[in-house]
Amino acid sequence: MRLSRSAYTSRAWRAHEVAGDFTVEDVWALPTPGARGEFPDLVAQMAGGDTAEAGNPVYRFLFAVRWKLGALLGLDRDDDGVGTRVASLRERLPDDLREGPRGPECPRLPFTSVFQTDDEWLAEMANRTVHGAMHLGWVPDGTGVHRAQMTVLVKPNGPLGSAYMLGIKPFRYVGVYPALLRSIGEEWEESRAARGAGPAV
Repeated sequence: MRLSRSAYTSRAWRAHEVAGDFTVEDVWALPTPGARGEFPDLVAQMAGGDTAEAGNPVYRFLFAVRWKLGALLGLDRDDDGVGTRVASLRERLPDDLREGPRGPECPRLPFTSVFQTDDEWLAEMANRTVHGAMHLGWVPDGTGVHRAQMTVLVKPNGPLGSAYMLGIKPFRYVGVYPALLRSIGEEWEESRAARGAGPAV
C-alpha cells in the first residue's frame, strides 16, 4: 500500500541527517508483519540472493528488464556511479553511524548499504540519471506488531534525470511496485515459516 510522504518525513529517522536534500519519491507499507527483533531478517531478505538466479520470478523479470534498459541507454556506466559521479552518503554519516553496522552486501539489488540500526536500513545507488536511496524502517503499529515502510529517495541528475523519473512513473505504479510488494510479502511469509517464527505479536 502506498503511504503519504509524511509517513517518512514525520518520523525521527536517522536517514534525515544523511539524505535530507533528497526528494521523497514514494513511501510504501510492506506486507511484512513481524516481531521487534526480526528487522535484520527482513533486511537480509531484501538485500540477499543472486538477482540472476533468485528463485522468485518477479525479481528475475524486473531486474532483467532494468538491466537491459540500462544497457541500451548507457545508464549504468562505472563513471556514473557512487564514488565517481557522486560521493557516497557514507561520507555524510555522523560518527556513531559510521562506526556502527553498515548493513549487508546487496547482490539482489543495485544498491550499496550506507548504515543499519535496530529499526533502519539505508542503501544507495547512482547512475547517469539519479542518485537514489532506499530507506527501510521498522515501525510499531501499536499492537505489538512491527511493519516495514520502504521509502524511495531520489536526487535527479539534471533534466535527464527528471525526465527519466517522470517517464518511468506510470510503469512503477502500474507494474513494478504491485508485483514487487506482493513478492516481498510472499517471500517474508516463507522466510518466517522456515525460521519457525511464531505469531508476530
